[in-house]
Amino acid sequence: MIEAVGPGVPAAALGRRVLPPGSAGAWQQYKRLDHSWCVPVPDDLPDDLACFAYINPLTAVTMVERFCRPGARAVVVTAATSVIGGHLTELLNARGVATIGIVRGTPGRTVAEPSRWRALIRTDEPGWRERLRALTGPRGFDVAYDCVGGAVGADVCALTFGDGVLVHYGLLSGRPLPARCFTEPGGPRVELFRLRDTVHGDGRRHPPELFAPVFEQMRRGLLRTAVTHRVGLSALAGDFQAPAVGTEAERS
Repeated sequence: MIEAVGPGVPAAALGRRVLPPGSAGAWQQYKRLDHSWCVPVPDDLPDDLACFAYINPLTAVTMVERFCRPGARAVVVTAATSVIGGHLTELLNARGVATIGIVRGTPGRTVAEPSRWRALIRTDEPGWRERLRALTGPRGFDVAYDCVGGAVGADVCALTFGDGVLVHYGLLSGRPLPARCFTEPGGPRVELFRLRDTVHGDGRRHPPELFAPVFEQMRRGLLRTAVTHRVGLSALAGDFQAPAVGTEAERS
């Protein structure tokens, strides 16, 4: 919420709920920034929903709109148990795309809505690559969303159709994609996506327009992030040192 305004800022902005992307300082009680970065939050969206709109939902909406072209039918998402993995399959389902998810099989970690996935492949099980290959069919994937990199990212890249695209937006494995993903003749196009590039590029001129499709999807009941544990800013440091029982997995 805007609690003070400087010269040149409309007086009507005072007291308005906003999202403040574009600069550091999210983990503090007050943040000072240019008014042009303040994205008004619609009145019909509650705080505990709108506060999550920036990173995962905006990334998911932008990547689906930008890279999932009309007619795409075979799509794979790595790290399917992640929040953003769930967001991606929600948006893809809305386009009539049944998505294949890849997971590590970590105990206690499951996808939020199993019914939204065409299939889930666990990389901790023998023969997972063969099962994934069987699911792709002779054509392969039209779009692959990968935030893992390393060997898993390379396997997904190899199964993506030459006319398709591998969208690489994270490195959970800590290992980069092999060079062959970028140089293999007949391989898919590899797009390196960073939300910061979008926000500080075209989005810098019109931040509210950038967030408009995110807010609309939230109104439809999509892109929700479950809140399982609340901690005030003053108690945050202590909670990280000694988290409440049962919350460690909930944060990840």
